Amino acid sequence: MTAPTAPDFDSRRFKRLERDGYNLIAQRYLDAAAAREALSKALLDTARLAPGQRLLDLASGPGILAQAALPRVAPSGLVVASDLAENALAAGCAACPEILFAAADAEALPYPEASFDRVLCGLGLMFFPDERLALAEMRRVLRLEGRLALSVWGETGQAPLIECALGCIGRLLPAPKVARPSPFRFGPLLPGLLAEAGFADIELVPCELVFHCASAADYWQSFLDLAGGAAGSLARLPAATQARFPAEVERELMPYRNGDGFRLASRVLIASAVKCDGPAAL
Repeated sequence: MTAPTAPDFDSRRFKRLERDGYNLIAQRYLDAAAAREALSKALLDTARLAPGQRLLDLASGPGILAQAALPRVAPSGLVVASDLAENALAAGCAACPEILFAAADAEALPYPEASFDRVLCGLGLMFFPDERLALAEMRRVLRLEGRLALSVWGETGQAPLIECALGCIGRLLPAPKVARPSPFRFGPLLPGLLAEAGFADIELVPCELVFHCASAADYWQSFLDLAGGAAGSLARLPAATQARFPAEVERELMPYRNGDGFRLASRVLIASAVKCDGPAAL
């Protein structure tokens, strides 16, 4: 079982575009962390953290989830925040030097087997071109009975926070040169993917991420502060083209009109699973 990708998908270029995009928005992404605080708390609760644990946060960006986890494993625990985007890691290090920040590819982690008690990955699985390999690496670096906690977007039609922007981009621009896998592809597949990777005691809990914005322009800026790869690609467009989106996206936002602004409730799935004994299926 695996999540489908486009036949012309270029994984190395995809990683480069995402890294460059999140390097570009690193500080803005960190500054907007409060809007995702409830989601971070739900994921950390699922991880069942305790003092003294060794924790790895993958696709960490500037370490928002890692920073929130730190008090839960203190005073003797260890938190490592890992990402491909070195500028994002640097922004996180400046904000919280108590965490170890390390640039690494989640599909080839530079850590020994059974190094961590917990692995976290908040809305990051979609950035790993080979999700089966990434899950195998997460399992490898977990100790036996260690726990993985991750979150993914719900299925298509359940995440307007992202879908409104993507719909507007698809309406105004030609198809991208680099085919991108859907960020909504994991919902129905996630339990099977985790079981195939060698995890047990799999739990899947839905969580609602509610986002309020006063205007279409505010929504568009918030999207740019969240979606690194898309933000990086859009930043390379002519200024006149970029200027169209804040107004144009109102068409996609209209179903979510709420008073003078917009209310977007998006479904996120939070999964928890334990590394069980025996080899994982590949």
